[in-house]
Amino acid sequence: QVQFVESGGGLVPPGGSLRLSCAPSTPTLDYYAIGWFRQAPGKEREGLACIRRSDGNLYYADSVKGRFTLSRDNVKKTVNLQMDSLKFEDTAVYYCARVHERLGCAQTIRGPIATWEYDYWGQGTQVTVSS
Repeated sequence: QVQFVESGGGLVPPGGSLRLSCAPSTPTLDYYAIGWFRQAPGKEREGLACIRRSDGNLYYADSVKGRFTLSRDNVKKTVNLQMDSLKFEDTAVYYCARVHERLGCAQTIRGPIATWEYDYWGQGTQVTVSS
């Protein structure tokens, strides 16, 4: 099954850091962009960050701008999300998925998303911020 696989979640105190990784299940997986999303209990899934494959342009939602950093490892074929200064409200399941060109990154990071408009979803990785 072609999909992305997320890893790196865990339990961290407020102010702490985590580094999430998103890897394709196959190195030949084609995509326009990769987005990172999260879903907290009882809330809609929201777009957080996005990286466009062609030029590496980065996009961030206001809620994470300045705290989260997206990067690409061209050797490992992964897209990583460095999360610093974590807050209680960052607690959620974090996902990555393929972003299609018709949507683009700017639309992806505007807030709640329709999951059916993206594909190759992974199982997600739990991030819990707790003291």
